[in-house]
Amino acid sequence: MNNKPSYLTAEGEAKLRAELEQLKGPGRDALAKRLRTAIQQGDLSENADYIQAKEDQGFLEGRIQELTQILSNVIIIEEGNGRHETVEIGAKVTIQEDEFPEETYFIVGPQEADPRNGRISHKSPIGEALLNHAEGETVSVSTPAGEIHLKIKKID
Repeated sequence: MNNKPSYLTAEGEAKLRAELEQLKGPGRDALAKRLRTAIQQGDLSENADYIQAKEDQGFLEGRIQELTQILSNVIIIEEGNGRHETVEIGAKVTIQEDEFPEETYFIVGPQEADPRNGRISHKSPIGEALLNHAEGETVSVSTPAGEIHLKIKKID
């Protein structure tokens, strides 16, 4: 089993733990009922309800394993935990590309990345490029649209 740390905010960890509990309890229970009902219908080789329930069971168990793995080695990202000298996980960084307006992002783990809401993963191309750089520095990022240059305006 892979034991890499998962970087999560306290809120993100709570959401994943709640999802895991729901899947292990009510989720499994509901699926077991669906399977029992489908089995009672007879011939399983031609039973679409049974086949779908078995597929759903595979997805449910896979997600339970994934969440268990993620939550087995969590490092909590403290939001607003003071000033950072360089960009790191948990930092809020304001960047500017050329003459475009400034944008501010919170650097989080991949499970909580949501660029439209100001959260980028430290594993994303932009997140990786920004890591360990200081205010005033300009970093180059290779994107599908070509190379861009981002100036780090502020790190919180």
